[in-house]
This record gives sequence, C-alpha cells and structure tokens, in this order.
Amino acid sequence: MPSSTYDKPDYWSKKAFSEGYPARSVYKLQEMDDKFALIKPHFRVLDLGAAPGSWTTFVLRKLGEAGQVTAIDLSPLSTDVKGNNLSFFQGDLYAPAIRAQALKLGPYDLVICDAAPATTGNRTVDTARSSGLVELAIFYAEQMLKTGGNFVVKVFQGGGEQEHLKKMRTMFTTARGFKPEACRTESFETYLVGLKKK
Repeated sequence: MPSSTYDKPDYWSKKAFSEGYPARSVYKLQEMDDKFALIKPHFRVLDLGAAPGSWTTFVLRKLGEAGQVTAIDLSPLSTDVKGNNLSFFQGDLYAPAIRAQALKLGPYDLVICDAAPATTGNRTVDTARSSGLVELAIFYAEQMLKTGGNFVVKVFQGGGEQEHLKKMRTMFTTARGFKPEACRTESFETYLVGLKKK
C-alpha cells in the first residue's frame, strides 16, 4: 500500500524545521497574515489549541518585545517556544478556570485557533468534533475580542462552515473561508477568517 504523504516530510515541514518552527502549520498563519494583515505591533493575541507552538512562535516573532501572547492547549508547548510576553496555560478550553485565566489577560486584538479534534478516521465524527471546536473558538472571540479585532479558526470541510460563517457575519465586518497553500492537498481542513469585530 502506498504510504500517505503524512508519513514523509514535505517542503513545508522541512522549511519549518530549518526556520525553527515546531510544525509546518506556521505557513498557513503566515499566508493569512500576509493576505489579511491580522497581526499588528503591540497586539494582544489569544492562541487557542496552541501546541506544539508554531503559531505562537510566529506571533511572538512578529510582535517582538511588544504586545502579549496568551496560549492555551491540553498539551505542553515545545520547550523552545518561549518569550517574556508569553503566558501559557495547559488545560481544557472548555474548563471555566482556563476561560477565566484567558479573560483576565484580555481583551485581545486577535484570536487564533488551529485546534483539531483527535481524529477517528470517521469523517462524519471528525467534522462534527471540528465543528464543536469552531463553536467554542467563536464563543471565545465573542467574549474576549476587542471591537475591531480579528479572528481565525480551522474547520474541517463539511463541518458546518456556512452556519459558522453566518454567525461570524453577525459579529465581524467581513467573514469568509480561506484555504492556505500550505494545507496538504489531501487535507479537508480550511479556515474561517473574521475581520474587524463589530
């Protein structure tokens, strides 16, 4: 049986490794930042489902010493993901205590979420779980984003994108789907982008 492209490092994985990022997912955020100008100096950024920390690292590098990053995940960040302006909380995004910690360090100019559910291989189950995570990320954005703030969340295609976008259009001046080039061709993940919170 031919091996999946997930088994071998591709161009993006090698590039990530050579540039000191824990995972290839960084280039998805970089492309969205280039296109939508998501991150500005002095921003406060909330990174949901942050481990191993590629998106966190990208944001820290972009902000320099200015701004503040709050990262949350069930798993720890890679050991080399650190910064004086980084606060990391290990725990469940659904937990009230974690939500309270995030709230305390807000409000935020940008909420990003590259979280994916533990996949089962059953597409119906996986897209439903992904949809649940999107709902949760939207809830965080509703509660913790400043007016004018931006939002990015990963969703599995078929995971209720239209319903999520409908909700996001009530919250943001612009809301749309976007699939970065760095997504693997066989992947059914895409991203929803909300710009300028009302």
